[in-house]
Amino acid sequence: MDPHPIRKIIHIDMDAFYASVEQRDDPSLRGKPIAVGGKPGGRGVVAAASYEARAFGVRSAMPTMKAQRLCPSLIFVRPRFDIYKEVSGQIRDIFFSYTDLVEPLSLDEAYLDITGKHPSATWIANEIRRKIFEQTGLTASAGVAPGKFLAKIASDINKPNGIFVVTPDEVLPFIEQLPIRKFFGIGKATEEKMLQLGIHTGKDLQGHSRSFLMQHFGKTGYYFYQISRGIDERLVKPHRERKSISVERTFPEDIYSSHHMEEMIWKICLELEQRMEKKELTGRTINLKLRFENFETLTRSFSRSVSTRKAKVLYETAKAMITSIDIKGRGVRLLGLGCSQLHEPNDPEQLLLPFDD
Repeated sequence: MDPHPIRKIIHIDMDAFYASVEQRDDPSLRGKPIAVGGKPGGRGVVAAASYEARAFGVRSAMPTMKAQRLCPSLIFVRPRFDIYKEVSGQIRDIFFSYTDLVEPLSLDEAYLDITGKHPSATWIANEIRRKIFEQTGLTASAGVAPGKFLAKIASDINKPNGIFVVTPDEVLPFIEQLPIRKFFGIGKATEEKMLQLGIHTGKDLQGHSRSFLMQHFGKTGYYFYQISRGIDERLVKPHRERKSISVERTFPEDIYSSHHMEEMIWKICLELEQRMEKKELTGRTINLKLRFENFETLTRSFSRSVSTRKAKVLYETAKAMITSIDIKGRGVRLLGLGCSQLHEPNDPEQLLLPFDD
């Protein structure tokens, strides 16, 4: 076994995340230029813009009035950060199903280190993208490379809904042709200074010594020297302890049949058991989520005296919680089940307990 395997880093970046969630949940917004945040004629700023709005030059952090001038037909949507966080957690669970080395950068992007997990990092990146779309209806772009710097740049190349791979043999040629403005960490002021020094591409950057770059850019010059040569040893650093694990399904058509609902919840329980078994986790609190056709969302939780991950236990508890909800013939568009209060299983599995509301 290679004691120093070539690292395989994936950077996943959701496509126009906030705006895409809004277009997913409100079909009337699909294909239209929308801005999340701000108000027409107001003094706020745009939090996110759909790709249709970006075609007019609308960008995040842009003043609302400027965005309106650029795109008179722009539709402003109130942000729903609770929903964005919820979807982000769902996506993060998909990441954790492949590796524990997940470093979230924000709600809509993260680094994953999958070194040694599978022969093909490209395959894993595409599987992650496929599962994200399957479970959330949203698209993601991915970059695959031997380091974080290149993976992040690569994820932006084939956006939206694309993937770009930089293999170890392609690192230096890729960097050489890269315009300096594409380098992560180089803003407008630094770019202008580099252009004045005749540095237009990665190849130009490679042509300067470490002392020259440090003379002109201080300590950051050392970073530029290293990164232009493909040297990036920064680790993917998980900085959040997993608090829950869940599985959700958004259905292409609303479910009205209780039999169909029980059938779907059983499939969800089986997948949840597999995920927890893979991570060697059990959970005490079982959490159910239902979203109806009008996007109203209800949640229920039940805490057991002894933790579990058994699909049968999860299923019986989930059924009892569903029974406690007055559905009144409404269509269900999303079903989710998860476990929290996670820990390694030190206690024997408890026998099935009756549900007590």
